[in-house]
Amino acid sequence: MSPRRPEILAPAGDLESLRAALASGADAVYFGLDEGFNARARAENFSLERLPETVGLIHRAGARAYVTLNTLVFEPELPVVEHLLRGVAKAGVDALIVQDPAVALLARAICPQLELHASTQMTLSSAEGARFATGLGFTRMVVPRELSVAEIRRLASQTDIELEVFIHGALCMSWSGQCLTSEAWGGRSANRGQCAQSCRLPYDLVVDGETRDLGEVKYLLSPKDLAGVRAVPELADIGVHSLKIEGRLKGPAYVSSTVQGYRRWLDGVMAGKPDSVRLAKDLAEMSLSYSRGFSHGFLAGSDHQTLVEGRFPKHRGLYLGRVHAVSGKDVLVVPGDRPWTGALGLGDERPEAPAGNVSAPLTGEPDPADVDPRPGMGVVFDAGAPEDKHEPGGPIFRVEREGDAWVLGFGHPGPDLGRVAPGQRVWLNSDPALARRTGDLLAEGEPEGRIPLSLWVSGSEGTPLRVRMSTARFTREATGTTLLAPSRGAGVDAALLKDKLAALGGTSFHLAELDASGLAPGLHLPVSELKALRRQLVAELTADVERGPARTVSTEAVEAGVRQDLLAKVASRPAEEAPRLLPLCRNDAQLEAVIAAGLREVELDWMEMVGLQKAVERARAAGLRVTIATVRVQKPGEEGYDTRLDRLRPDAVLVRHWGAMMHFLEQPAGASRPVLHGDFSLNVTNSLTAAHLLSLGLDTLTVSHDLDSEQLFALLEQAPAHRFAVALHHHIATFHTEHCVYSHTLSNGRDYKTCGRPCEKHAIALKDRLGLEHPVIVDVGCRNTVFNAQAQSAASLVPRLLERGVRRFRVEFVRETREEATRVLGAYQELLAGRLSPAEAVKRAAVHEQFGVTRGTMQVLKHPAANAR
Repeated sequence: MSPRRPEILAPAGDLESLRAALASGADAVYFGLDEGFNARARAENFSLERLPETVGLIHRAGARAYVTLNTLVFEPELPVVEHLLRGVAKAGVDALIVQDPAVALLARAICPQLELHASTQMTLSSAEGARFATGLGFTRMVVPRELSVAEIRRLASQTDIELEVFIHGALCMSWSGQCLTSEAWGGRSANRGQCAQSCRLPYDLVVDGETRDLGEVKYLLSPKDLAGVRAVPELADIGVHSLKIEGRLKGPAYVSSTVQGYRRWLDGVMAGKPDSVRLAKDLAEMSLSYSRGFSHGFLAGSDHQTLVEGRFPKHRGLYLGRVHAVSGKDVLVVPGDRPWTGALGLGDERPEAPAGNVSAPLTGEPDPADVDPRPGMGVVFDAGAPEDKHEPGGPIFRVEREGDAWVLGFGHPGPDLGRVAPGQRVWLNSDPALARRTGDLLAEGEPEGRIPLSLWVSGSEGTPLRVRMSTARFTREATGTTLLAPSRGAGVDAALLKDKLAALGGTSFHLAELDASGLAPGLHLPVSELKALRRQLVAELTADVERGPARTVSTEAVEAGVRQDLLAKVASRPAEEAPRLLPLCRNDAQLEAVIAAGLREVELDWMEMVGLQKAVERARAAGLRVTIATVRVQKPGEEGYDTRLDRLRPDAVLVRHWGAMMHFLEQPAGASRPVLHGDFSLNVTNSLTAAHLLSLGLDTLTVSHDLDSEQLFALLEQAPAHRFAVALHHHIATFHTEHCVYSHTLSNGRDYKTCGRPCEKHAIALKDRLGLEHPVIVDVGCRNTVFNAQAQSAASLVPRLLERGVRRFRVEFVRETREEATRVLGAYQELLAGRLSPAEAVKRAAVHEQFGVTRGTMQVLKHPAANAR
């Protein structure tokens, strides 16, 4: 059996991009609403009021409409989300893309037939995590960009849920849903659609306390863009349902070039005739529309040497070569290798990269840089200062070939050639021909004839003609008003039916099948009757297609009922009488400080298992209750991490991802199953999500770092406060990334097998433009977490939290010494005992006082229900 053809899923940040996607042959489009709750708040987006019209446009083009409600939801916003969900369901949207479980819970209550897709922001990365999603009613999950094709194949073999895979566009440095940099450094939440793109900023590398000069390489966390073309055949063979193109902040030329390129490539792959020559041209056009350089991302596995270029954070386009000479208005450009200019590690030397490395997505890929420059194309001259807003560049006026080189002639407007010097890199970064083609495409109007239609006719002498028209989803029937009579000639035959009854030009349909076996031969019917029947059925089917499938949509408010039902399932747990300090340690010195402080409980988060086992034994010997933290994410094939934690028999587990939660919840209840605490990475921001997780069997939850104090107390009003832990003191975990900064900068290794483990010998930090040094810590899975340089405290909230009923307060260490940990623990012990004021505790702990990271960034919501509470 031939593999299923996956859909091409296109982004639409505005109406022009939506029309470009449809005109270019997208099978589905995804877009957000003006009213918020989508992960691209800066896109133009679409209004709820005109959503039926938007959906109708998409459906007439034979495509599916997916609305993104893929951000976290705060407690006061739940009525607004309910209002939006009701409108989305009525508008005929085919599916919702969702991050917050609360949205799924409300959607199921409002419209059970509404299809739910789990956003990549949910960080579902294993079959166990997929089981959590299906329990919420999701039928599809968007696979994290960090999974390789081999891991996707393994995942597909372990679950029946549909899989959607990012195939092209910008890569996030952090695992989606696990990036807190925008909040910590920009006061904006990526989990609320307001990503500040901290990964695109320059950083200095600090190794063992010393700043290392990396030359032009400053953008250590800015990955190249994904071009996963070579993975398409295998992904189709695996049976993935959707190939997703990133880019809701990009324009119609980008959308058109990517959709057309991937559609051509996919059609060739499915037909067994992939056209690599055409693919090279399409990749060149994709590069010109937008590219930071292409790579395969993680689809071929980790490659810490190629994922990050490090020299620029923005669109560059196609690499052409280097400046050889400048004369008047002419620049001689020679094609040339682009030497790898990344960090040199401890005396090692790196080989130069092959020519065209920045533009070739995979080894052996046809190189789009083979495309010759043409007059009208734009160029930029790269002197290694990408943030210079006045980099020399402009349109080419004249091109001459000189051997293997090009002479580029410039005019006015044009670059300041006085700033162009031999050796500088030259990039083709625009092509007006692409914009003109996109404009011509849009000028053609709505796509026609995209929906296949089957036509059945029947009748006999003395009866009216009966006609049935069907698409894949809808069927309409009609009966004529004139009786069939004998004909003097051929009568109503297949040719006449195709010519008159199936004349579908100017409509959304094309004839795929005609069945006239039920029609007796030699019968006459006026052509006007055939045309009338066609017009009636096409109009009815068009209306059906525009509306989408019939649904039942609840008109009653559902939020309170959903919450009540969930809380009724939550097992009771007595509240602790005294507040408890929960230290989280990452090394032996911190553990010794905890033991000396006389605390009852400790949380352990070690980067390797041998040391963890010894730490567990040491803590137990000191009489401490031991909680072990899971890794923050887990990929297919990594289930052994949880199994190894099982063998250590902890009293409790700090659960950081959905897969680990399901692993432990699915164990038989009883003495062998540890108590389960949910960590901040589960992103709990409202009472519905909290109640759902507690009803599944989690004992406590850590509130999300996306909450500010106002949002936190709104949550605690509607949920059992004694089941929550609050981060009292911590360095916020900003990036959590599959890319290893240690391997990239201190070794030549591609992955953990070849890197030589420099993380065991050195300590790295990233210094930002303010001079703050952010520690980079490696976990047991070789993933990097970049922690905020400054520790922050919620000490000022402690009196109100105690009054509300919160009893669990976490103090989280990163690289603190024993002396530092002792000072911090002592300050907070005195605070919880009432012997120090919050201000005195902050002063003694020597930290920055702040709870959460989104103060003042709560979105302005357009529905009056936002202020319902």
